[in-house]
Amino acid sequence: MATKPEILIVGGGVAGLALATRLGDTLGRQGLARITLIDKSFSHVWKPMLHCFAAGTAQNENDRISFMAQASNRHFEFWPGEIVALDRANKRAILGPLRSAEGEVVLESRTVEYAALVLAIGSRANDFGTPGVAEHCLFIDNLVEANGFNEKFRMELLRAYAVGKPLDIAIVGGGATGTQLAAELHKALDLVALHSFGSAPPQLRITLLEAGPRVLPAFPEAVSTAAQRQLESIGVSVRTSAMVSGADAEGLSLKDGTRVPATLRVWAAGVKAPDVTSAFDGLSLSRSGQILVHPNLQSQDDEHIFAMGDCSFISSDPLPPTAQVARQQAHHLARHLPALLRNGIAVPSCVFRNKGAIVALGNYNGWGTLPGGTVFGGGFLHGLSARLGHLMLYRQHQVELYGLFRGLMSILADRIDAFVRPSVRLD
Repeated sequence: MATKPEILIVGGGVAGLALATRLGDTLGRQGLARITLIDKSFSHVWKPMLHCFAAGTAQNENDRISFMAQASNRHFEFWPGEIVALDRANKRAILGPLRSAEGEVVLESRTVEYAALVLAIGSRANDFGTPGVAEHCLFIDNLVEANGFNEKFRMELLRAYAVGKPLDIAIVGGGATGTQLAAELHKALDLVALHSFGSAPPQLRITLLEAGPRVLPAFPEAVSTAAQRQLESIGVSVRTSAMVSGADAEGLSLKDGTRVPATLRVWAAGVKAPDVTSAFDGLSLSRSGQILVHPNLQSQDDEHIFAMGDCSFISSDPLPPTAQVARQQAHHLARHLPALLRNGIAVPSCVFRNKGAIVALGNYNGWGTLPGGTVFGGGFLHGLSARLGHLMLYRQHQVELYGLFRGLMSILADRIDAFVRPSVRLD
């Protein structure tokens, strides 16, 4: 009896979990292949929601998808672990030791064999080697970091309530993450005020720093202008052409010699692949550490390795590091990997179809852009259409992973939870 081909997917983000789910429904269900997903976490969250977890305006357990439960329901295997190296000659991925929260080694270093390896390990903010950033700034690149920021935010907010002083927060990066986090933190304070400690809420002084000439540079200039105006109307100080030259425990230093004092400092600028890509046994990388792939998402150096999402880079046609790109690439590989493994039919080039973009600034406003450049949202309804569009993208993601019935039940559970629980994290 022929051995089942081993498909190893590393990274359970938007791309990795979508691919594992689809291949599980086809190859895994029929016993035609063994699909294994590896991730250092035990649950998946939709990355465009991380700023909501950081602010505490999203905390529902329904917003997380258990990898183990998803694997059981969709016919693939899941193992927790973090990839640390590749042995390409022997087609093996090397995983580091799995440790408990107390640092105890639960599982020793392991190797996992593969016939096809798909790397979907995402990206991180890029500090560009700026002095002090790694030591004194917070990041929100994953759920652990987002929850860590939220813990500090709630404690500093409590301190500000007690002593009656403002809370200063500096956010570096005027892209979608930085602008949405700034708005979401103000929304969180508005919600906390409903459960206040018998006194008026403290002043929240947020400074948003963008090195370029405008915020939301990936959107039309009209959206950038409107978004900056909206942020300033709720009290956010927006500074463009502001290059950070260093960070310390008291704040940030700018290249022009000025200082931005801040109790909490968040770095949400730049994009780079995780540092581990340099240990991938000689795979060619971009300047940001992304794996160089052909248009069909196959590594330029190894026909058995594919990369998709933020950790991949197509030299001939660079794509933005967005959930939309990652999702389309996952669907492409899910369609064509089975034919490659069964019949040796090469995976064709993946053609990205831009369906536009959406940014939502809390409950305050939102904008969307269509491929032709048309902008919607904003105006009298304060971007209701754009904010609903952003929500619908998340609901679509849930239904794709859960299936129609369970997805609809998850949405219903969210609504019940929103009726029963506080709308902001308080503990």
